[in-house]
Amino acid sequence: MSDAMSYTLVYEPNTADKPSVQTFQTLLEKSKDDVKIDTMRKILIAMLNGDPLPQLLMHIIRFVMPSRNKELKKLLLFYWEICPKYKPDGSLKQEMILVCNSLLNDLQHPNEYIRGATLRFLCKIREPELLESLISSLQACLEHRHAYVRKNAVFAVLSIAQHNEHLMPHASELIAQFLEAETDSTCKRNAFVALSALDRDEAFAYLQKNFADIARMDELLQLAFIEFMRKDAVHAPELKPDYLRIIFDVLEASSNTVVYEAANALTSLTNSPSAVQAAAGKFIEIATKESDNNVKLIVLDRVDQLRIKNPGVLNDLTMDVLYILSSPDLDVRKKALGIALHMVGSKNVEDVVKLFKNELAKTVHQDYDKNSEYRQLLIQAIHTCAVKFDEVAASVVDLLLDFLNDFNSESAVEVILFVKEVVELYPDLRTSVLQRLIGSLKGVQSTSVYRGALWILGEYCLDEQDIQEAWKHIRKSIGQMPIVASERRALNGEDGEEELEEEQQPKKKSAPRILADGTYASENALTAAADPKALEKLKDDRPPLRKLILSGSYYLGAVLANTLTKLVLRLNSVSSDTAQKNSNRAEALLIMTSILRVGESEIVSTKIDEDTVDRIMTCIRVLIEGDAEVEKAFLEDSHNAFKHLVVEKQKKQAEATADERVKHATQVDSAVQFRQLSKIDSASATDELEQDLKNASQAGGDESKSATASRLNRIVQLTGFSDPVYAEAYVIVHQFDVVLDVLLFNQTNETLQNLSVEFATLGDLKVVERPTTQNVGPQSFHSVQTTIKVSSADAGVIFGNIVYEGHSGSDSNIVILSDLHIDIMDYIKPGSCSESEFRVMWSEFEWENKVNISVHWPSLHGFLVYLLKNTNMACLTAGALPEGTNLVKGDEPYEDECQFLSANLHARSSFGEDALANLSIERDSSGKITGHVRIRSKGQGLALSLGDRVAELQRKNQ
Repeated sequence: MSDAMSYTLVYEPNTADKPSVQTFQTLLEKSKDDVKIDTMRKILIAMLNGDPLPQLLMHIIRFVMPSRNKELKKLLLFYWEICPKYKPDGSLKQEMILVCNSLLNDLQHPNEYIRGATLRFLCKIREPELLESLISSLQACLEHRHAYVRKNAVFAVLSIAQHNEHLMPHASELIAQFLEAETDSTCKRNAFVALSALDRDEAFAYLQKNFADIARMDELLQLAFIEFMRKDAVHAPELKPDYLRIIFDVLEASSNTVVYEAANALTSLTNSPSAVQAAAGKFIEIATKESDNNVKLIVLDRVDQLRIKNPGVLNDLTMDVLYILSSPDLDVRKKALGIALHMVGSKNVEDVVKLFKNELAKTVHQDYDKNSEYRQLLIQAIHTCAVKFDEVAASVVDLLLDFLNDFNSESAVEVILFVKEVVELYPDLRTSVLQRLIGSLKGVQSTSVYRGALWILGEYCLDEQDIQEAWKHIRKSIGQMPIVASERRALNGEDGEEELEEEQQPKKKSAPRILADGTYASENALTAAADPKALEKLKDDRPPLRKLILSGSYYLGAVLANTLTKLVLRLNSVSSDTAQKNSNRAEALLIMTSILRVGESEIVSTKIDEDTVDRIMTCIRVLIEGDAEVEKAFLEDSHNAFKHLVVEKQKKQAEATADERVKHATQVDSAVQFRQLSKIDSASATDELEQDLKNASQAGGDESKSATASRLNRIVQLTGFSDPVYAEAYVIVHQFDVVLDVLLFNQTNETLQNLSVEFATLGDLKVVERPTTQNVGPQSFHSVQTTIKVSSADAGVIFGNIVYEGHSGSDSNIVILSDLHIDIMDYIKPGSCSESEFRVMWSEFEWENKVNISVHWPSLHGFLVYLLKNTNMACLTAGALPEGTNLVKGDEPYEDECQFLSANLHARSSFGEDALANLSIERDSSGKITGHVRIRSKGQGLALSLGDRVAELQRKNQ
């Protein structure tokens, strides 16, 4: 029971059309109960909206109170709860004597529902004059035959004893006697709660008397005992060991609700490792047994909180947490994986990885809902374990490469990214990983996977043996050279082993033919190729690299050229075999030129792009001409860039871990409190749960002051100073709605009748609460509120008008309000995602908004910081922001290293929508920054809104 007064509210959507008092009186005089019920509802709505309607009191007593209809009696109790009961001089109205008589009759009514409803009503009234004559009947209800009456009578006694103690001075003794004689579990629970609120010693004595049987008691009484022990331990710390023993016994109860509350109470009473482990074990057990996914997520949150507050204590329960992976819901699995990864240690990492292997095998050989997403979660989890613990890295790489051909494209890309990080972090494993990678590429059909694998081979094949192994694989994967000649021979059905000189001989052109329309036509081996089955067989027999390049993946050809160049340059530095070096150089040049010829030939449907040609030609020039600076860029700069990315990633993870520890760490200079030496003030001592509730419901002093100070910044003028009605609105933005607190001022000398404020919206906004119609006197103020629901982070507009009637009542007047534009920045927060997640979302999102950039700014980095600060986006590109950048200030002098900048940005709305952006800008000699921002999102509105924001920022600067 709360000390604060509680009221029952009745909601009616349409509050504008309120009948007059005479209409209400006429309707109440009718004999039909249905009419009276509808009328009482309208009366209650009018009273809740601020009109007390005192003229209706006698009509309700005369025509409603005598009714026997149960629904009408319930509405009548609502009316007694909110109706004015006192005269202006403070004395009780005479009509209340009739009300007391009616309540007394209801307390003695033979129907248990009417008695129980009346007893519940007594909990809500505080007037001693009304209650005094009801005490004897209330005490008689404690002995009623029906449990529904008795359980409500107990709480009625508690309410009267707390607020009017002189009416029932012996309430605690009365409830103690009732508790001893009661047999119904609900009544006993209510009685114990009431006794603990009135007399702590009596409640403790009852608990002491029954603690041996607490494990076998009813669930409701067990919950009441747990709540009492949790609160009493704060005021009586000497009893905490006894309470802990009792709660440990209750942990073995069969009810999940009791176990959950007992585990919560256990962790609030003590921080000992054994208690924390026992509570966490019970939470995990509930998550495993319970079928409701919401319950699973709630208890997993509790486990995560215990893990954060007690680092290292729950590591032995890692495998227990992972048993929850048997749940079919992906959100539950994701939560369990996230918790388990923070609990993995060197002792259990091998068991955890083994379980991940089994789960990964299930995703390959079984098909169920959201299989690919779960597989990616597992790969990322294995990735995390391998990076943190080198003892499992080798076995993990072997496992993932074994499944490489069975994975879909996204999962295979995750594997390649993982292999890249492993070979960088663990140099001792490079040779074995490279060999396994080469052996796993035979059946790969994804260009992105092959690109990543070729980059790894080019960067980490450092000795002569590894280079030769990679070279053999590439030669085998590209097939017979030159590609164009060998493809023509295969199409003609000729032997692929013919000598290369045939390619150099003049081609025999077929003689022209005359078609039916009189025109000439010629054909070659490709256009005249006959059998479609032969063509399909030819495509299937092609090696993987050759097949991907012929299908139009020229970017893969550019990556292959870079890899070949790195291998040749590195072989030159590590090998002394001149013949081998020249042979590899010549073969690399042949492959590159062959790719260029393929892209320009007629055997492919898509011609090669200019960017790929430039890249391949650069590699050819490096191999032919040679340049020390360019060779250094190929051999060192690419690797250093990736090494920087890995270091930045580890640095961010270390910072996140450090921040988490700092939040829950005990400072070295904090005071040490000794319970035995300190005096506990029972009035100020509160337990942890009540303190959390208090903090959640009340804002801090500094926050409230800053919120009050910022109110002026959110006031918007809606009408002009010369309009008959002046209006301004204070805009309050919550997570999913906007509340407009509109202040109206009647600037005329007449009363404005039936004044109403009407709002309408554009965009994903919806008006859910309309202001009521009111009469506003001359030179007086009036305040109204309306709530507008926001369903997405799109740009929205609120518009409306004020309508009122003049003194004659025949004409209506309208005042148009200014438009309110919703700032989407209130719903946009910086986000974070991995590079692979960014690329997947970038390819999946349908809507793109391209905004051109043309602005004068001192530096490229400074403009990026300005953009991030004013769009609430986060920069994902490592190195795009200078070291020590402060987005809060954003006014540091930045210096550019070069004349162009490209960065990926990410933000997430309050509604879970992702917004991606790619910034590409350059600076010319005059200092002007030009370029563009490409913004992508799943929905059109968010992309357009962010684009408008970027355009607005440019206009402000100009």
